[in-house]
Amino acid sequence: MLVKPLQLDLLTEADLPQVVELDQRCFGGFWSLAGYRRELGSSNSEFVILRLPYLPQNDTTAPPKQSSLIGIGCFWRILEEAHITLLGIDPAYQKQGLGALLLSALLQRARAQGLERATLEVRASNQAAQHLYWRFGFKSVGRRRHYYPDGEDGLILWRNGLHQPDFAVAQQQQQQIISDRLLQQGWQLKHLEAQETSNSA
Repeated sequence: MLVKPLQLDLLTEADLPQVVELDQRCFGGFWSLAGYRRELGSSNSEFVILRLPYLPQNDTTAPPKQSSLIGIGCFWRILEEAHITLLGIDPAYQKQGLGALLLSALLQRARAQGLERATLEVRASNQAAQHLYWRFGFKSVGRRRHYYPDGEDGLILWRNGLHQPDFAVAQQQQQQIISDRLLQQGWQLKHLEAQETSNSA
């Protein structure tokens, strides 16, 4: 099986043009370039992205190419809460376990920053997304009527206890499931934590 490199990373200014294009493919234009730049500059916003790193070929005279962004997740820090505002995978790469990978990374970073719970809204009709969130312990606690621009309701989901030991155990279990799924799909993941350790060394 062909091994496909995959990289978890933090969003940077240089990524913004690609992120806007990814936003269009995933959400139809949720935030503009100015919106992403504003969020990136906020001390309360946390972005995690998935990229396909560019692998240089033998031709050293060819101009370098950018890696391709295929996933983005974001949460806002509000007191002890991580409010997940974005979670999207390029439609061409969906149903391969990448959404679970991004969600796990967001929750792990929220826990590492001392946040105690996570919340989000999801379309009432989006059964696939709801199933993903339930896997990670989210529960439905309410409904926002006509929450989305087209009038659809949004379900309010919460995940309490990010700081509790049982969350860490559940995360380890989910990460093993995710790793197995990625391996089956031929992905080879470079973890965000490894990159941060390398960058700080």
